[in-house]
Amino acid sequence: MTRYEHLATLLAQRIEQGLFRSGERLPSVRSLSAEHGVSISTVQQAYRLLEEKQMIIPQSRSGYFVASHKATPPVPALTRPVQRPVEVTQWDAVLELLNSRLEDDVLQLGSGMPDLTQPTLKPLWKAFSRQAQKQEAGLLNYDTLYGVLALRKQVARLAIDSGCQLTADDIVITTGCHEALSVAVRAVCEPGDIIAVESPSFHGIMQTLRGFGIRAIEIPTDAITGISLEALELAFDQWPIKAVIVVPNCNNPLGFIMPEARKRALLALAQRFDAAIIEDDVYGELAWEYPRPPAIKALDMDGRVLLCSSFSKTLAPGLRVGWVAPGRYRDRVLHMKYIVTGSTATQPQHAVSEFIRQGHYQPHLRRMRQIYHRNYETFSCWVRHYFPCGICVSRPQGGFMMWIELPEAFDAVRLNRELRESKIQIAVGSLFSASGKYRNCLRLNFALPITDQTEQALARLGAAVERAMLSCQHETSASAPDVA
Repeated sequence: MTRYEHLATLLAQRIEQGLFRSGERLPSVRSLSAEHGVSISTVQQAYRLLEEKQMIIPQSRSGYFVASHKATPPVPALTRPVQRPVEVTQWDAVLELLNSRLEDDVLQLGSGMPDLTQPTLKPLWKAFSRQAQKQEAGLLNYDTLYGVLALRKQVARLAIDSGCQLTADDIVITTGCHEALSVAVRAVCEPGDIIAVESPSFHGIMQTLRGFGIRAIEIPTDAITGISLEALELAFDQWPIKAVIVVPNCNNPLGFIMPEARKRALLALAQRFDAAIIEDDVYGELAWEYPRPPAIKALDMDGRVLLCSSFSKTLAPGLRVGWVAPGRYRDRVLHMKYIVTGSTATQPQHAVSEFIRQGHYQPHLRRMRQIYHRNYETFSCWVRHYFPCGICVSRPQGGFMMWIELPEAFDAVRLNRELRESKIQIAVGSLFSASGKYRNCLRLNFALPITDQTEQALARLGAAVERAMLSCQHETSASAPDVA
């Protein structure tokens, strides 16, 4: 046993014995270093190990505190949406969430924004600066509809990590992953068609289906293993489903990584019913374990998988640089892209290509994986400490999204209105359903910096959730009929 493991074990025993009580501040790093005759780095490693075990919580500029002794909340059960094609709703609520991004004084607990503060992004700024200094006319001109060749080569090289054997000719650069998904949907479907989606599912793809007049059938989804293949097979038997949209790696919003055996089974099911698979892999490179999980596209031998991704979550959303590997649907995807946007902005493509070529991308990814994993541990402790019992919380394996399920009678929409008065925004669960289901759920973004402000916001959110749950209980009791 190493010194830091020995120290961590000793501190854990003291916590379990009640020598350090729940919420109590632990000794400072320097004082523990002096007390046990070990280096400061040894103490820091010991504290980090206790963080990973969710026994302590770091607080910015305040030190370390014993985490709440509440039991870890269970994982949400298999979802049970209405299993028939429906018209997508919820646009007004999505628009409200999007508009709130522009309000600097609102803390975005529910947005899909990555951490943009890390020093590993500095070479990207320098790449833009060098391009501006060159003043090359080509950077202001159109490129091909396929996208900048240098970037497509880099994307093909990066795809090897996901198990995909792609060339530059297999890839079409898009204006973010959202456009990749949009052109993929339009390439395989016509208005009035039916697409199967996970439930809950990313609200952006829901609104894409709404805009194109395509109906969605929500398939029950497990918070650990992903979309129910049994329910999907039944849906295929009953309805003429043209495609399935899935986020199998670091799912948004549940965070799971679909086991490889189930990915193979999903592909076999799509082949059997001759349906396309639209695979959203935008969070795949943020899986906490390395090597990253394979994409379904890596298993695809007949070109029916349209792989969509972008640099929006790994680098920055404002770049608006994404891509699609459309397989057999390439010509149709190119036509749809021409109709929607034409060629993608040239300068950001060159900047990203240079950033990757010079070897900056992989170190940045490694840093972000570590930060998001550490943030998740801290957020989990905060949720367990500040939220009431009776909730379920997802166990993400990558990315920076956490899904919280509250009792069935809970109204997260009303909670969000209350929180907005405190300058806090959450993403309510109903955004992630075609029919407005999951009103009792919410999504949290743990890419936010671990600061006192963030912790205080989680504390206010937890208190608001507890008040609302008590109110629900009172309303239920008041409406229950008296028993003689």
